[in-house]
Amino acid sequence: MRNSMNLNTPGLLLLVEDNADDEELTLMAFEQGGITNPVVVARDGVEALDYLFGTGVYCDRSPDELPALILLDLQLPRINGLEVLQRIKSSRKTQLIPVVILTTSNEQQDLVESYSLGCNSYIQKPVDYDRFLNVIQQLGMYWLVINSSPPLLAAYDE
Repeated sequence: MRNSMNLNTPGLLLLVEDNADDEELTLMAFEQGGITNPVVVARDGVEALDYLFGTGVYCDRSPDELPALILLDLQLPRINGLEVLQRIKSSRKTQLIPVVILTTSNEQQDLVESYSLGCNSYIQKPVDYDRFLNVIQQLGMYWLVINSSPPLLAAYDE
């Protein structure tokens, strides 16, 4: 988990990304864009679900420590991003967390299924470095500063 001073808005980010280069680029883009929220990185679908539901290595995590935003890749080891999205949106505790699909997939089926399962946005990762940084900075600004999200329901039981 990376921590920094939170100067913009409360709430942490959950970045679900198995590609180390994309992880580093995303974190660098947030830093350059002044988005200083703490970031938890999950490198596969199982780790993401463990974090969100306080299981596995995250069994001691406070149930109130839910992310303000989830950036979710689709091509993940162990459990793919679509299944992670389905589990997030089917739980009362996590269903209101904004989920942005951030993927290299340009498959129409992935786009349609992501929205069908309740994603809040679908962004294809730009290949160009400068465009990638720009997209990540705009994404952070919109979801963490401009957008108003409902309160999370972490206190509710399933």
